[in-house]
Amino acid sequence: MKVVAAMSGGVDSAVAAARAVEAGHDVTGVHLALSRNPASYRSGARGCCTIEDSNDARRAADVIGIPFYVWDLSDRFHEDVVEDFMDEYAAGRTPNPCLRCNEKIKFAAVLDRALALGFDAVATGHYARLRTGADGLIEMHRAADHAKDQSYVLGVLDQQQLRHSLFPLGDTDKPAVRREAEARGLLVADKPDSHDICFVADGDNAGWLREKLGDRAPNHGGDIVDVTTGEAVGSHTGTYGFTIGQRRGLRLGVPAADGKPRFVLDIEPVSGTVTVGPRERLAVDHVSGTRPRWCGTVPERVEGTVQLRAHGAEHRAVVVVSGDRVEIDLLDPAEGIAPGQAAVIYDGTRVVGSATIAATRRAEARA
Repeated sequence: MKVVAAMSGGVDSAVAAARAVEAGHDVTGVHLALSRNPASYRSGARGCCTIEDSNDARRAADVIGIPFYVWDLSDRFHEDVVEDFMDEYAAGRTPNPCLRCNEKIKFAAVLDRALALGFDAVATGHYARLRTGADGLIEMHRAADHAKDQSYVLGVLDQQQLRHSLFPLGDTDKPAVRREAEARGLLVADKPDSHDICFVADGDNAGWLREKLGDRAPNHGGDIVDVTTGEAVGSHTGTYGFTIGQRRGLRLGVPAADGKPRFVLDIEPVSGTVTVGPRERLAVDHVSGTRPRWCGTVPERVEGTVQLRAHGAEHRAVVVVSGDRVEIDLLDPAEGIAPGQAAVIYDGTRVVGSATIAATRRAEARA
């Protein structure tokens, strides 16, 4: 096949590109320029999609022996990922920008452009596995290395996208990928993994949001209220500085009566109220989702598991689908689940699909 290898500048995408060549495909390396001002994005070990990464990707393509191009998707990235990130926080939700980038950029904009240019597929360094099911549909499964599995952030991919995707690393663990990169003479063999949010240069999400959102209504300051007493125990300058389940950085002026830590339980951006309380009040046993994305046939009911955070545990669940609504009963209650995050649904190791969390019900509220 004619394949676009999306090369981030890291070791995973470089080895994925090399394996695509080794498999006999006609491969072209492409690096995505996602920042309008690359100097404002992270650099070094904490970076992603910077000028430094572009140079690393180009050198890897030279070693592999494939053509290399840079595609400027910075405007699309800003609109679909950065603006979405700000809008979600302003609304009191907690988005996952990496998942949104996969949905809107890496497996929508890139794949659309690749197909328009006559390519057959896009190969990436994500850790996930693809196989053809008995019904002829392409299934996505968790990676063999569960510690590196990235199927959660790929749960937004539909059947059309999966049919034109390649994940050459799905059956390999990370140490083996680094050893292979070194054996192939790729200079990125020891390059640290990128992490955190690429467009927040110093890693201070709250500070970045404060600068970008400013006094944008209704995201003004307000009270921090203790759920057990109903009294204000502190104040804040913007709800964007908080997320459900947060414990650190609350700067409460009144200690809890039981002496135990408080956690963020709820965020109300219109009034500016942030509600805190004891850890046991974080547990939820029901999640309502919207904007579902299905990897194959739309299910009516799934008895399987869900993952509710990028590096979170699986929870046994019963999922019922009705149009654009997804209702999830958690047999294993979960903590710190925030609206705006993704609920990715699994049947064994197979990814069924995902939905954006719209609301949760605390376990204590069970009827």
